[in-house]
Amino acid sequence: MKDFKYLTPTEVVFGRDSESQIATLVKKYNGNKVLIHYGGRTAERSGLLDQVRNQLDAAGIANVSLGGVVPNPRLSKVYEGIDLCRKEGVDFILAVGGGSVIDSAKAIAYGLAYDGDVWDFFSGKVTAKECYPVGVVLTIPAAGSEMSNGTVITKEDGELKRAYDDDLCRPRFAVMNPERTFTLPAYQTACGVVDIMMHTMERYFSHDADMALTDEISEGLLRTVRDSAFKVLADSCDYRSRAQIMWAGSLAHNGLTGCGLTSDWSTHLLEHELSAIFDVAHGAGLASLWCSWARYVYKENVSRFVRFAVNVMGVTNDYTDPEGTALAGIAAMERFYSALGMPVSIRELIGRDITDEEIAEMARKCSFDGTTRIGRFKSLGKEDMEAIYRLAR
Repeated sequence: MKDFKYLTPTEVVFGRDSESQIATLVKKYNGNKVLIHYGGRTAERSGLLDQVRNQLDAAGIANVSLGGVVPNPRLSKVYEGIDLCRKEGVDFILAVGGGSVIDSAKAIAYGLAYDGDVWDFFSGKVTAKECYPVGVVLTIPAAGSEMSNGTVITKEDGELKRAYDDDLCRPRFAVMNPERTFTLPAYQTACGVVDIMMHTMERYFSHDADMALTDEISEGLLRTVRDSAFKVLADSCDYRSRAQIMWAGSLAHNGLTGCGLTSDWSTHLLEHELSAIFDVAHGAGLASLWCSWARYVYKENVSRFVRFAVNVMGVTNDYTDPEGTALAGIAAMERFYSALGMPVSIRELIGRDITDEEIAEMARKCSFDGTTRIGRFKSLGKEDMEAIYRLAR
């Protein structure tokens, strides 16, 4: 078992009408002037933004708003947010939305506390010393950013998508009402399910085999999300199943399912290059790649894939053929993705064949021009990355 640190400072307020506590929470965490950061018209049409503004106004908390965050959140919007916050004297960032909005809010919070270019954190030039406080009103369960230490931003110049992880950015609070997810389109729901499960699977596929409790938590979470997914796709207003998915999204990425394990993260890093170039939904990109990654690496630890096949995907264990059982588990996951309406190849994802040149470019960027390897389950160099992209094409 690997030594570990587990930090979860985010206060969670979960359930129906949880939004009624937003102003109280902002005051609790010393917010005096708030940036309300959000995405598109859904937050406006639903009345949620008006509810947030009215609460803050009634509590005497000054606020300004900045919308327009898009999936794969852009660095240009982060710059816009930093400029607005400095001009208005904002001291608290309130993200109203899903992972893209939260990540953008976190990046703004880093930039406010830094004299240089906020991209310095994402390019690895500097480490953050400070971060302004962030709160979250979650509307899309997927990224887990409402409780995580991570943020991912896309720089339009060069089509670069990069992550920065630091506990400084963990939100002070997260307000979660599953009813807010009832109107999510089926495709967006499915993308969220994939992302939630992948956050656990990136940690689960490890060579650390003696952390039984973490494994059991992970397997239970994966089964629960898998089963709940079909229930909400059949009935979008199934509160119980929506609640399971929403809470699982937080637990999958707040560090719990990685305690004592060496995480991998190869599929996420490979997908970042896909969504940076083709601007696809992150969850769909993950689904298009994972089975190819799994088939490429499973021989590194066949028993781990056997455990996944049996305990998560319900495959019958053929004790005479461990590799066959492992591959059956991967195939079962592939069928699950397809049943959700998710792509299981890059061609299904982008609607055309990917070129050799595009594969080479993604591998070049992912490997930082061949200078960096990714993954812990199997260490992957530039040639391995190209091989996985080709398998997934």
